[in-house]
Amino acid sequence: MTIYFTEDHEWISVEGSTGIVGITDHAQEQLGDITFVELPEVGSDYGKGDSVSVVDSVKAASDVYTPVSGTVTEVNTDLEEQPELVNNDAEGEGWLFKVTLSDKSELEGLMDEDAYKTFLESL
Repeated sequence: MTIYFTEDHEWISVEGSTGIVGITDHAQEQLGDITFVELPEVGSDYGKGDSVSVVDSVKAASDVYTPVSGTVTEVNTDLEEQPELVNNDAEGEGWLFKVTLSDKSELEGLMDEDAYKTFLESL
């Protein structure tokens, strides 16, 4: 499984043509305590960079953008009752949705973990 990151602080873990998407640990730290997660609809199609979800916290509401084009195949329904999973494990159990990639070449424009760490240091 390969993990990629965006400058908007989303991550995508890719295996085959399926990606699991969430916000990064850095993003959840900046937002503070997550109070609600608006999830996309299963079966919805999105283009790379489209706003797909909203994460609400005690500090702000933040759009979540899809790192790749594709169709949402599953959402993390555990977040409906436990939005704090994003705070506790943003890059694991706090994932937001799964997507079938429509164009794997879009991954080439994303950062790997080392590049993302360098990006964070530049902020």
